[in-house]
Amino acid sequence: MSRLSSSSYTFPLWTLILCSAFLIAPVQGEVVVIGSNLPIIASPGDDVILPCQLVPMFDVQGLTVEWSKPDLKPDPSDRLSRVEYVHLYRDRKEVPDMKMASYFRRTELFMDDMKHGNISLKILNVSEEDNGRYRCFIPKLRSRVKAAVVELVVDPNVAKTSTMAPLHPRNFPTPDPQDTTPTNAGRSRVPVVVIVVTLLLVLTLAGFAAYFSRIFQKLKQKHQKDDETQKQPLQV
Repeated sequence: MSRLSSSSYTFPLWTLILCSAFLIAPVQGEVVVIGSNLPIIASPGDDVILPCQLVPMFDVQGLTVEWSKPDLKPDPSDRLSRVEYVHLYRDRKEVPDMKMASYFRRTELFMDDMKHGNISLKILNVSEEDNGRYRCFIPKLRSRVKAAVVELVVDPNVAKTSTMAPLHPRNFPTPDPQDTTPTNAGRSRVPVVVIVVTLLLVLTLAGFAAYFSRIFQKLKQKHQKDDETQKQPLQV
């Protein structure tokens, strides 16, 4: 019986670890779109900002940025109907022809900050008809997280205050998880997902390591027994 070295058994484990490292690395450095997991609350007539940002900072001036209301669906009876946009940015400019009439001349992007990944939408003079969920989406972004959803609540019982403030990547709203102020942008769930996936991969690696370790020990013991058997003198 040929003698097998321990490296023969540990090779699959190291291969698995290296492959997993390559799988984890892109997730950690990937550019993702984050919005607010808290609603933006305003009163009728307010000017508001729906926060949306790429993290880490990424220049999106040359990409298409779509703001839409995902709960609005095309008319199924009209084959030519289409979902119009709240705001559409394409070829480094706004495309008003595909915009919903009710948002005409009421929406803007922070053009100077788009090079820093800021794609927040400013809406002027909001009304109760503007209530609902808004989706910011970058279709050609090379990422698994190309969109985020922000909810706007326009309530006449809220004191009239402007919720519009200058946004810059350095002070983009990322409040503490304990902060419950509705007008602040909450942390995206994306980092939580990354952490959970990473932990699952680590646990999986630990399981494989334990499994291969047991196999290695059993094979080593069997190999030692075979060596002892071969060394015993033959009985005449």
